[in-house]
Amino acid sequence: MNKRAARILGLAMALAAAPAVAQGIVVDRGQFVITVEGRITGNEDFVIRRAGRGREQMIARGVVVLDVGGRKQEIRPLLSATPTVGVANSYEVTVTGPGALDLRLWRAGRRYRATIRSEIGEEDREFQARSDTRVLEQGVAHHYFFLRNQREGQSAHVLEPRTRRQLTLVAGPRIDEEIQVGPNIVAARRVEFGSGNDRRIVWYDRQGRVLRVEVPATGYLAERTDLVG
Repeated sequence: MNKRAARILGLAMALAAAPAVAQGIVVDRGQFVITVEGRITGNEDFVIRRAGRGREQMIARGVVVLDVGGRKQEIRPLLSATPTVGVANSYEVTVTGPGALDLRLWRAGRRYRATIRSEIGEEDREFQARSDTRVLEQGVAHHYFFLRNQREGQSAHVLEPRTRRQLTLVAGPRIDEEIQVGPNIVAARRVEFGSGNDRRIVWYDRQGRVLRVEVPATGYLAERTDLVG
């Protein structure tokens, strides 16, 4: 099989999960407001479903709308992952506005293969595939749902497809605390995931839903809004 045929086959397999997005059991659905350095820059809407004949996959879909230098940027990620542990099966994301691109990623044995189309052309790329690989797209808060079961000291191999990064994040201790969500004070579990100076702080509720995500290095903060009231 030549390279082009293999890529087409891989894309077909990666996109096979897409029709299931409209079906299945809703695991979580909601919205975040996004701030950077204290300034509101956008919002995120998402839905996570358990789909397939035997509910054998999780499908997470979202829309992130941002103000980037006075211009509208829209990010539309679609992730297929295994239930419970959240290991990535396939992923696609379309970005319009600043940084526009179209990215498709699928697993092929011990590697993830990706095709990326942007204003500079088409790029083929490969990433290492491990048994614990998650996709955490930069600036997409609901993807942290797939780290909710990580225990203290446990590591996860992480792909950031748009930035072409892969790294290992290690979970810190789970800390029970109360946080304010709109006018409400709610019980939450705070977990810090780190890799050197790269820190991601996530607050989950008792059901494992993501309430808040903070990335101190960039000033990024996503806070749940649909649970307010």
